[in-house]
Amino acid sequence: MPVGSRFLPLKHLSATRLACTAYPFRIPPLHVPLGRAFHPGPPISSLLSRKLKSSDGDVSVPPPPTDTGADSIGAHEQSEHAVISAFDLFSIGVGPSSSHTVGPMRAGKIFINDLLEHGVLDKVKSLKITLYGSLAATGKGHHTPQAILLGLEGSDPETIDTGTIPSRYQAILDTKHLRLGGNHSIHYNMDKDMLWRWDQVLKTHPNGMRFSVFDENGSLLATNEYFSVGGGFVVNDKTKVDENLFYKGVDKRVVHGARLAQTHSMTDPISDAPPSPTQPPYPFTSGDSLLALTRKHNRTIAQIVYDNERHFGLGPDEITHKLRRIWSVMDDCIRMGVTSAEDKLPGRLGLRRRAPMLYRRLMRGFYPGLATPSMPAIGPGYQVEPIDAPEGAKSSTEDSTLSGTPERVLAARATRVVGSLDHPVLPMPPRKTMIPAMDFLSCYAIAVNEVNASGGRIVTSPTNGAAGVIPAVLKYIIEFISDDPEKSVETFLLTAAAVGMLFKRGSTISAAEGGCQAEVGVACSMASAGFAACMGADPETVLQAAEIGIEHNLGLTCDPIDGLVQVPCIERNSLGAVKAVTAAQLSMASQSVYSVTLDEAIEAMRLTAADMSVKYKETSLSGLARTVKIPLTMPNC
Repeated sequence: MPVGSRFLPLKHLSATRLACTAYPFRIPPLHVPLGRAFHPGPPISSLLSRKLKSSDGDVSVPPPPTDTGADSIGAHEQSEHAVISAFDLFSIGVGPSSSHTVGPMRAGKIFINDLLEHGVLDKVKSLKITLYGSLAATGKGHHTPQAILLGLEGSDPETIDTGTIPSRYQAILDTKHLRLGGNHSIHYNMDKDMLWRWDQVLKTHPNGMRFSVFDENGSLLATNEYFSVGGGFVVNDKTKVDENLFYKGVDKRVVHGARLAQTHSMTDPISDAPPSPTQPPYPFTSGDSLLALTRKHNRTIAQIVYDNERHFGLGPDEITHKLRRIWSVMDDCIRMGVTSAEDKLPGRLGLRRRAPMLYRRLMRGFYPGLATPSMPAIGPGYQVEPIDAPEGAKSSTEDSTLSGTPERVLAARATRVVGSLDHPVLPMPPRKTMIPAMDFLSCYAIAVNEVNASGGRIVTSPTNGAAGVIPAVLKYIIEFISDDPEKSVETFLLTAAAVGMLFKRGSTISAAEGGCQAEVGVACSMASAGFAACMGADPETVLQAAEIGIEHNLGLTCDPIDGLVQVPCIERNSLGAVKAVTAAQLSMASQSVYSVTLDEAIEAMRLTAADMSVKYKETSLSGLARTVKIPLTMPNC
C-alpha cells in the first residue's frame, strides 16, 4: 500500500495480530493512519507551555485528573504485588542511560525478533523510527540512535562489545545500510528515516518509540510502539503491568513459568480467586506488607527476596552466581573508572575525568601493586594532598619521584593565606584534611558514572543515570566494614532489590516520569537499606533507612546539561552515595523512633513526580540545562 494511503488494510497487520496469540504478552495492532504516524507537529513552544500533543489526542503535563492525572505514575502496577526478579532490577547493560540507551536497544531487538518469528523480516525494504517526548529531547546525548540501530542489528545490551559501538554506528551513517537481525540488509538514511518528536508525547509514557517496516512497494508490513519506562524495562500499551515477565531479556520463550503469573493489563478485570500456585511465596505490595512478612516468617528482607528468586526457578548456586556476576561487573566498572587513561569524557562539554586523579591521591603512601601496578608508592617526606591543588600552585617536585628511588622533599612550600593579616578577625590558614573512607566512597561513585557517561559496561542499579550510588556504597562496605564480603554482597543486593521493587510498583524509576528523585533518589534509598542490612539492622530499621534516603531527595529534578549524563549527574551520584551511608547511620541511631514510613515517602514521591513540570523530567529544557547557556542538542529533521 502506498505510504500516503489513509488507513491500513487488515492484511498488512497479520504479523502483529499473530503476535497477540503466539506469546504470553500481547502486542496490540496499531490501526493508525500513516499520516498521523509521521505528520509534522506543533513547534516546541507547545512543550514549554506544558501542553503536549499525543498521537491519540491531547495530553496535559501533568495529565488531567479525569484521565490519568496524578494517579498515572505508578498506577499501572497498583493491582499487582511488587515482586519482580532482583536480576531484572539489576541487569547488565551499556551506558549512558538505562531508559534512553538500554531500553531502546532491547526494544529494537525485540521488534526484529518478532518480525523474524512471523516470517516478515525478509520482505522488509525500509524502516521508519519515530522517537517521542524525552527520548527525542535528550536522545542524541543519551546515545539513543546508536542503541536502537544496533538493537535492530541484533545486539543485546548485556553482551554487546562496548568498544565497537562508535565504529558500527558510524558505518551505518556512512554506508546508509542497516543489517536487520545481523543478516537482512536494507537502505537506511538516518536524516530521513529517524523522526524526532520532542513536541509530542504518547499517552503510555514520555519515553515512547514507534517502529514501522515497509515492503518494496511502500506498503506497511508491521508497526509497533514501545515505551522505555526506566531501568531498562520496555513495555507497550498492553504490558504496562506485566513487563517483568520477559523484558529484561529479549526472548519470551525462555522465561520460567512462575514469572508468567501477572498476565492482565489495566483493562482486564482483577480476579478475586485464590492466589495462583505460580505466585511467589512471599508477595508484598508495600513496605508495611514486606515488614509483616519478615515478622510472620522470621525472615530478613534479603531472605524474603532470596526465597522468591528460588520460586522463579533459580537454584542456590545460580542465585549466588548471578549476584556475584552483578557485583563483579560493578567492581570492574569502578576499577575501569579509576584507572582510565582518557582525560575527558565524550561530548561538547569536554568534561575532565576526575576519578583517576582522586584515586591516585587517595592511594599515596600505599605499597606499590596493592591498587594498580601503575601507581607506585610515594617516598618518605612526600606531602599527602587529598584534594588537587590549583594548576598554578603545584609543586615542581610533585611528580619527580614517580620512578626510581624517590628523593626526600627538603622544604615545604610556604602556605598562602587569603585575607588580610591586619584585621581583628584573622583569616584561617588552609588545612589539608582527609576522611579516607568517605573520600573513597565519593571516588567510587564518580568512577562508575564516568564509565557510564563514556558508554561503558554498566549495571542498572536501578538505572544507569544513578548507577554509581549502589556500587560505591557496596564497595565501601567490602573495603572498610565487612569481614565476610560474599555474605555482604548477597545481603546488600537482595535487600536493595526489595526496596527498588517497592518504588517501581508504587511510583517510578524513570527520570522522564519523576525527575532525578526517581533515579538518584531511589538509588540512595536502596543503598541506605542495603547498608543498614549489612550492619545487622532489623527489617524495620532497614526500611526506615530507605525512607530517610528518599525523603531528602524528594523534588530532585533531572536537567542534564546538553542532554548528556554528565552534569549534574556524576557529582549527584557521589552525594547520593554519601547521603545513603548517613541515612543508614541515622536510622540505626534512632532506635525505631520515626515519623514517616517508607510507604508514605514513596507516595509523596509519586505525587511530587505528578506535579513536577515536564521541563524538569529529562528534557533539558530548564534548570542547569538552561542557565549554563549550552543549547539543547537536537537533531535536524
